[in-house]
Amino acid sequence: MRARLLHRDRDPAWDTAPGPQEDDLTRDLDLGTLYAAMADGDAFLYECARRVMMSPLTDPEEIRYRQDVLADCLRQPETVRELYALATEALAREKRVFGSFVRSPEASLARSLDVLALFLGLLQRLRHLADTRAGEFRSAGFRRFFAMLAAELDDDCLTRLRGHAERLRFRGGVLVSARPTRGCRGAGYVLREPPHKRGWRDLFASSGPPAYTYHLPKRDEAGARALGELRGRGLDLAADALARSCDHILAFFTALRRELGFCTGCLNLRAALAARGAPVCRPDPAPPGTPVLTCRGLYDVCLALRGTGPVVGSDVDADGARLLVVTGANEGGKSTFLRAVGLAHLMAQSGMFAAAVSFAADPRDQVFTHFRREEDPDLVSGKLDEELARMSGIADRLTARGLVLFNESFAATDEREGAEINRQILGALTEAGVKAVCVTHLYELSHGLYTHRPHGAGTVFLRAERTPDGRRTHRLVEGPPEPTAHGADLYARVFGERPTAPVGAAPLDERGTGRPWTGCAPRSRPI
Repeated sequence: MRARLLHRDRDPAWDTAPGPQEDDLTRDLDLGTLYAAMADGDAFLYECARRVMMSPLTDPEEIRYRQDVLADCLRQPETVRELYALATEALAREKRVFGSFVRSPEASLARSLDVLALFLGLLQRLRHLADTRAGEFRSAGFRRFFAMLAAELDDDCLTRLRGHAERLRFRGGVLVSARPTRGCRGAGYVLREPPHKRGWRDLFASSGPPAYTYHLPKRDEAGARALGELRGRGLDLAADALARSCDHILAFFTALRRELGFCTGCLNLRAALAARGAPVCRPDPAPPGTPVLTCRGLYDVCLALRGTGPVVGSDVDADGARLLVVTGANEGGKSTFLRAVGLAHLMAQSGMFAAAVSFAADPRDQVFTHFRREEDPDLVSGKLDEELARMSGIADRLTARGLVLFNESFAATDEREGAEINRQILGALTEAGVKAVCVTHLYELSHGLYTHRPHGAGTVFLRAERTPDGRRTHRLVEGPPEPTAHGADLYARVFGERPTAPVGAAPLDERGTGRPWTGCAPRSRPI
């Protein structure tokens, strides 16, 4: 039996080692907040969410298959939670079945019979759920799942299992056959069908025992051990076969709990977003080939989960573009948009809903982040060395269908060198077919890319919107880069006045532009 709710023709790879980029993704995209919302305090659901999201799908048909399954989950949340609770109960109760400390075929058989009796009751309940709720589900995954339960757990099957379990208790004794070998040793031990219970006609018709018999004296301990060994040899194959059968059922409940655990995590996340009034949509996975990124109202789902108020979404039309360059005002939502793109890709390629009004993108093999880091506390290397080393590690693992998110990368050196490093890396990536989203405040880089766009990259330039009075709307609009990040707005917010240009320099306009200046002379203020 196979659940096959997350994949059409295979089981998820739960035991694969985490990818080398997982730590950076979790840190840069704040995935811990997303996992916590899906887990709702359950460590097992947290792990299910992490494992599935770190194994994104790349085939649009597989993504749609899982999307249909999750759509059924959203329509029938009570049934899905009931199925998950049943699988959880099966695993918990199996652990509590007592087993003997003595390792022997008879002890193994006794425990396996107890486990089988437990599983039969749970399988009966699972079959009842399939009979009563199957008609409420529409997806191919759930229809196949319920059809499998109806075919493999029909009444005849459950009746036969109960009959086998009763016979394997050997209430009338164990019948074993063997052939004698040299030295009167037995070989070829075979467990036979237990003899049928004799009726009253057989008792009256028979004049004695049905076979040659030997009665063991009560105090013959050596004889008892010898007979126990013979009985163990006969029961060994039966005990092994029954233990394998119980392991098969246990593996089914384990896989079912894991797959339904991810579905339950999605239900928890949807409920958390609905409580905050945050919209979600079903992503549209585009076929591989031409890069696609079109969204309406795209927002950072982790920001929505942490906050209490509404979040602002952005609209982007970047179909055919392998490079998105994001510039604009400080604290205008550039990094938030970058995280939103990465989270939306991971959620969409996990078969989940996306945090947007609408979202369409082509699946990518892997998602990498290259965000700026703080100074190395151990002083092993400088910031630029560390950034270049991380970029080298990404390049070693990157494929042509990868996605890389850059956030203020290579700004630890002067602007000219940082711009040139970025330009070389972005040009090489886009020429190879990699999709990149770059947030930068380096005007020489953004202006150079805008003037001399990378060949065939289809570059799109976005800018954090700012109103004339300095207010940030936290929306991104398409537009050319500006020579300022409007840092004077932040200065005015902190010091209560706008910076002034030094003597002899051109005066700064209201947006902080003008001839470069080296300092400012704010009025003295009490600290």
